[in-house]
Amino acid sequence: TNAKHKRSVAIELYEVAFGYKGLQIQLFYTAGNLSTLFKVKYSSKVTETFDCVEPDEVEGKIREIIPAGFTCNTDDFVSLLEKEANFKPFGTLLHTYTVHSEEAGDLTYQIHKADITCPGFQEYHERLQTFLMWFIETASFIDADDDRWDFFLVFEKYNKDGETLYATVGYMTVYNYYVYPDKTRPRVSQMLILPPFQGEGHGAQLLEAVHRFYCSLPKVQDITAEDPSENYVKLRDYVLVKLCQGMSSFAADKLHLGFSADMAKEAQDKLKINKKHARRVYEILRLRATDMSDEEKAREYRLEVKKRLFGPYRKNQRELAKMRKCLRPEELVSHMGQMDTQTQHEELEKSYQVVVEEYRRIIERLATQA
Repeated sequence: TNAKHKRSVAIELYEVAFGYKGLQIQLFYTAGNLSTLFKVKYSSKVTETFDCVEPDEVEGKIREIIPAGFTCNTDDFVSLLEKEANFKPFGTLLHTYTVHSEEAGDLTYQIHKADITCPGFQEYHERLQTFLMWFIETASFIDADDDRWDFFLVFEKYNKDGETLYATVGYMTVYNYYVYPDKTRPRVSQMLILPPFQGEGHGAQLLEAVHRFYCSLPKVQDITAEDPSENYVKLRDYVLVKLCQGMSSFAADKLHLGFSADMAKEAQDKLKINKKHARRVYEILRLRATDMSDEEKAREYRLEVKKRLFGPYRKNQRELAKMRKCLRPEELVSHMGQMDTQTQHEELEKSYQVVVEEYRRIIERLATQA
């Protein structure tokens, strides 16, 4: 149920459960406070007494995930819906933005920063993090009691029947690691935009707001991510290019000179971007500034990107040189087969084409947002 039009979000779970006929697992969350209604319905189920088998433990498994305080009574849930007008976002307001909708016009969104000391936030977060289990396959809960966690929350602010209401849109968790001697390295751990709001640019707004927040803190060394997914890397590339494109070191007339120490330093100092990510930003901006129909310019760009992509292959060659000294001839042949030069060149070209295709999509997105 789209939270923009009703005050609750319904979760439909699609799993195979053995031993039930007409099984329905119903989970409803109020859009703001995420108060929860949980029901399991079925017309019949197998029994150990008559069928000699046990049905899957469905209800118990879900009860392990959703925190205490949920209701199984529809009337009680309706009364909780009526209290949604009392819900206010947690923490400090960082950013407000609008998204245009053909149906509803301009919709207003807010990004807040909270921590575990905010009154009521711990219980809210316990409800919020259950969405990870429904929508991210490898997700796990965090130990939110650790005060090094920062939480960034996205809410839609809307009016209904003359009342101002808030709907939960998504969130991000960031852990502040210590860096010797007196710095911290914020690492993005989890990020989720709820399905009704996906594809509207909220992820980019959230990530940019988080970057801007940490950029304002002198003690921050750089901002990283824990085991980022492909989609997260694409999102990060887009946001970092957007942030860096106005910097003097990334000016169009400097891009053809190659990735420079000035680029790495300015990205680090002003935006807490590490050298590896700054290099990708440079490659995207250089592609945008390069006439790829000019054979010589296209060749220069291709060699520049492949020089970075060749890193892992170069490492393999160094390992092979070491192997020559200590492996018997027959062992060496088997390893050399894995590192065939022709195969390396083919893989390198394939990697280059994939990277350039990703970069082009980012450039197209930047052009539509300009």
